[in-house]
Order: sequence, then structure tokens, then C-alpha cells
Amino acid sequence: MKNAFALMTGAGLALAFTLPAQAADIKAGQSMYQAVCASCHQADGRGQAIFPALKGQDAAWVTDKLERYRAGEQVGDNTALMRPHAQSLSDADIANVAAFIETEFAE
Repeated sequence: MKNAFALMTGAGLALAFTLPAQAADIKAGQSMYQAVCASCHQADGRGQAIFPALKGQDAAWVTDKLERYRAGEQVGDNTALMRPHAQSLSDADIANVAAFIETEFAE
């Protein structure tokens, strides 16, 4: 009985950690990226000048950065530029744009 419970709990946790990526709305992420992110990070995610490339980044990396900016943490040299954008994002917005970046800009 204990083994069955442990197995079900583990399976439930694994499912819970995979659902946000699957539930992300990539189209909504694309719209947000084009409206907010592309002016600095470029339409193709390659970045420019002081704005880093997002091409090749996975959703977990993007999510981590945006959540840290949103929380007010000092993340890097561009924190002052990124914080206002990130602070307006909901968890769903972050999941959507992160899924779009991972999907569209995979290397």
C-alpha cells in the first residue's frame, strides 16, 4: 500500500511539473513577444547590441529570468530595462512567452 501511494504521489508530481509547459498558449506568447520583446531581442530572437540573444534558450531559463526580474531581483546589467516589462507579466504570460521562445527559437 505504501509503495502504491508513493508511486501515485511521484506520478502526480511529475505530471504537475509538466502541465504548465503543455498548457502554455504559444500563440499568446508569440503575440506578447512581438509586441514587447522583439524591439530589443529582435524578431528572430538573435538579440542586438546590449540585448542578449534568446535563441536557443529553453522555457525554464526564460521563466527563471522573468520571474526574478518581476520579483525585483538584480539579475544582470539589463535589470533596470527588464524589470518594468516583467513586473506587468502574470504567471500565465511568462509561461506563454517562455514556451514561444523555446519553441520558435530552438537551435
